[in-house]
Amino acid sequence: MSHKILTYHRAPAVFAALRKKGKTIVQCHGTFDLVHPGHVIHFEEAKKLGDVLVVTLTAAAHVNKGPGRPFFNDALRSKALAALESIDYVVVVPHPAAVEAIELVRPRVYCKGLEYQDSSNDVTGNIRQDVATVERLGGKVRYVGSVVFSSTRLLNNYFETQEPKVKDFCRQLAGRFDPRTLRASVDAFARKKVLVIGEIIFDRYSTVDVQGLTSKNRILSARHLGEETHGGGALAVVRHLREFTPHVRLATVTGDEPWLGKLLQPYRKCLSGLIRQKDGVTIVKQRFVEPKAEGKELSKLFSLNFIRNEPLDAKTEKKFLARLRKLVRWADVVLVMDFGHGLMTSPARRLIEKQAKFLAVNCQTNSNNHGFNIINRRYRRADSFSLDQMEITLAVGRRQFDFAEALGHLRRILKSRYAWLTRGGRETIGLTPRETCYCAPFERNIVDTVGAGDAFCALATLAAAEGLPIEAATFLGQLAGAQAVRVPGNAEPVKKSDLLKSGISLLTF
Repeated sequence: MSHKILTYHRAPAVFAALRKKGKTIVQCHGTFDLVHPGHVIHFEEAKKLGDVLVVTLTAAAHVNKGPGRPFFNDALRSKALAALESIDYVVVVPHPAAVEAIELVRPRVYCKGLEYQDSSNDVTGNIRQDVATVERLGGKVRYVGSVVFSSTRLLNNYFETQEPKVKDFCRQLAGRFDPRTLRASVDAFARKKVLVIGEIIFDRYSTVDVQGLTSKNRILSARHLGEETHGGGALAVVRHLREFTPHVRLATVTGDEPWLGKLLQPYRKCLSGLIRQKDGVTIVKQRFVEPKAEGKELSKLFSLNFIRNEPLDAKTEKKFLARLRKLVRWADVVLVMDFGHGLMTSPARRLIEKQAKFLAVNCQTNSNNHGFNIINRRYRRADSFSLDQMEITLAVGRRQFDFAEALGHLRRILKSRYAWLTRGGRETIGLTPRETCYCAPFERNIVDTVGAGDAFCALATLAAAEGLPIEAATFLGQLAGAQAVRVPGNAEPVKKSDLLKSGISLLTF
């Protein structure tokens, strides 16, 4: 390994020694996936501002430029940079943003490209925090780079960064929905007032080490390693939507357990439609999982559900309907996340079908409601809806059928403007009265598929309510799903900045 390449843990001592000698340290930070002449000139101009040039790289696991990126791994990107004469040291930083890299190096001069002089060009909004960190540590920011190229454009045009079907879809979409249009469209979501209706489900992940079978009863034995709980179900959708619009409300009914208040506290501004039922049960779905192996999907052993199957009692239903009437009038968009656990009674469904300005429906099948929660038996209207393969199979009532044809039939029954069928690792089909699109999945490195359909539905609904073309709406839904499958369950919401970075990267040709 080149003497220029430092480990993250060794680097601080090296840089401290340089500062002690009075050396002026200059820092550049980025992904630097494909080094091109623009980078070379950027580094040369940066080096002239000091004595030592340090280039820090975002580690591959934290690069948010969409599927297939970075194209080159950490070792190859480091080696390519270390080969440049102007660069003195290279460090891979295991963090998504630059703040930790700046704190590591503590540069006298921190260099960014000329395009960042206008902070609005940074879709992440991180540049302001970067500048503040540099100045807090006594440094200054300079903007350099007289020649500009795009690594992303070069990679998308001349390298196989994505599967051919994904690249073809994105290239065709980019012709009428370029990165600037993408950003403007996503920014416009902030004006929408969205009401989410559905059950809150807490996803509890209990990590265990399987020890084998017990000697007496021959049952599986495991050692408990840890546990985390995520806000899932309709609450997960609220968490996604809050990243894109501040105007989000949730209408739901939960139990009144003493532990519930703390978990709901971060979302209190969204919970004007919450009813806590004294004798109710808040839904918890507990999954026992093995520790995640690198490069493999999370291995789930067993699921335990804390749930009741009864519909709302008359008193609670009356109170819930009163909340709905008020909130539906407030909302531009009503998104029903019907998990089939008793919340969406017939009067509730009829009310929202009649009063919602824009109604989106996600009517889900799961192990608890299999065969009892079928969209065309429960709903008469939906301006948009999304289903997975099992859900449309139950709606059709046959094993063998044409998916696009069946989706179109349901769209006509529900009088929908947008309809989607997500088929997991195969494709997503999107339909309007005039157009059909097919989009392959963007992400193949899957950690956990739980919550991916909810993430897709959240972004696709915003896009549909905004009136975006079906290809663009499907694209945004796929980006959200791709983010969701990279984390266990609903551990993190879909982030606007990451979605924009991924989307802009995929549409840059």
